[in-house]
Amino acid sequence: MLLTLPRPRSTWESFDLTTAPAEGPVAFGDDLRPQSLLGAYRQGLYPFPAATAEHRLLNEMMYESEVAAGRVKVLADSAEPYSVAWCSPDPRPLILVDQARVQRSLRRQLRGTDWTTTVDVCFERVAVQCRAGRDERWLTDELLASLCRLNACGYAHSVEVWDGGELIGGTFGVRVGAVFSADSQFTLRSGAGKTAVTDLTRRFAEAGGVAVDVQHDGEHVRLLGARPVPRSRYIELLRTPAGGSPLPSGRLSARRLAD
Repeated sequence: MLLTLPRPRSTWESFDLTTAPAEGPVAFGDDLRPQSLLGAYRQGLYPFPAATAEHRLLNEMMYESEVAAGRVKVLADSAEPYSVAWCSPDPRPLILVDQARVQRSLRRQLRGTDWTTTVDVCFERVAVQCRAGRDERWLTDELLASLCRLNACGYAHSVEVWDGGELIGGTFGVRVGAVFSADSQFTLRSGAGKTAVTDLTRRFAEAGGVAVDVQHDGEHVRLLGARPVPRSRYIELLRTPAGGSPLPSGRLSARRLAD
């Protein structure tokens, strides 16, 4: 059940990505309130906060000319605009749920385990694990608090992978209609992170979803079926009329993913 949030601020509703850079930030602005965060995801952006003052200064120095030329926007009413970079890569790596793949090695592994998966059992714990041990802590306390609020309101979700009572992997992100934008994953046991993303893709397909956005391209997501899609096509998918049903809940055997 989705709970009502205040409307996202109008900046995101009218934000135009037509001439935005294909790589790096497309905007800077410090508003990480839940409603603004959700508004950004709906427009095809995701945040990358600067964890330190040095990082904020580096953002300003690196992108000063791009901002001056108008290619990168600075949002109005930002007290510390360079504290958050907003990104929207072009192309965007997507796993189309009807083309998702499960590696042969992962299928073999899952057949030999008693792992189980759940949804939204411990969202904050999954998110905290995703930032553990990372020197560049993009998942700041402020962003974490907003994501937890979106989870409480039914917009953000986590998938957990368990070995008995031990949490061994997980992923989380924000759902926008037919698209699920997966922010990050973690693994404490070989294959557990891939299992989380695979389980998310399977459950999202059952809920009527079309694509899982993995944000960052790479060989590891290509092995799961991710392919680069033009940003314009990604925006079209985001604007597909909302439908489908909630992610299937309940504890399920991870072995089913090997079938």
